Amino acid sequence: MTRRRWIADEFSDDKAWLLGQNAAHLARVLRARAGQEFDIVCGEGLRRGTIVSVSGERVEFSLGETLVDKALLDKAGLDKAREGGREREIVLVTAIYKFDRMEWAIEKCTELGVTRIVPVIARRTDAHLAAGAGKRVERWRRIAHEAAQQSRRLAPPQIDEAVKLREALTLEVSTRLLLNENEKRNNFRDALTGAAGAVAFAVGPEGGWTGEEVAEFAAAGWRSVTLGATILRAETAAVAALAAAAAILD
Repeated sequence: MTRRRWIADEFSDDKAWLLGQNAAHLARVLRARAGQEFDIVCGEGLRRGTIVSVSGERVEFSLGETLVDKALLDKAGLDKAREGGREREIVLVTAIYKFDRMEWAIEKCTELGVTRIVPVIARRTDAHLAAGAGKRVERWRRIAHEAAQQSRRLAPPQIDEAVKLREALTLEVSTRLLLNENEKRNNFRDALTGAAGAVAFAVGPEGGWTGEEVAEFAAAGWRSVTLGATILRAETAAVAALAAAAAILD
């Protein structure tokens, strides 16, 4: 039986702790007891953990054998995707849109292996969403953390503070793709086939990127691509792009 995986909130050489919501879920919902074993992510390694004590605010584990050692994986050149991580950096630049839909996309993109999410205040981002984005970042990070544990990743994606588009355009990655519903010739698959190094793709808000924003992307060296003939919602485009990227790059 596959053991459930948790990402430690604190850890030392032989101990690890879950705190706050993680501890409450394990104690009150899963009714964990001393002696139960789980997989515990400690930094960039994965170890066997045995519960020592449980409370609604703190769960302590005694750490046993190392199950995955990132340094050894890197040295051996193994595919970290098999252990829930991803060797290639994949960045999602996403305009901010309705928070319930955006939260769903963050959860699903985390499951699909995104390594970084950059929320962007676009010209068509509603003013109240732009104003509330700063208060939502910690919630987005909690959603990504929980999704990373559920999907057995070694770490959740990095989620940046919300920025204006100009700050996101200068991302230093090898392949930068703009998902553009008006693009007719350049498709996503061809743009990614054979791509080396980090990859970033940008998803627009409801109503799409403005003509001025598309021009800014082009001037900054982003390549405009299409995901297909149909018009997708922002959250659908993000998930479809991540799934396609995983298939193409792996």
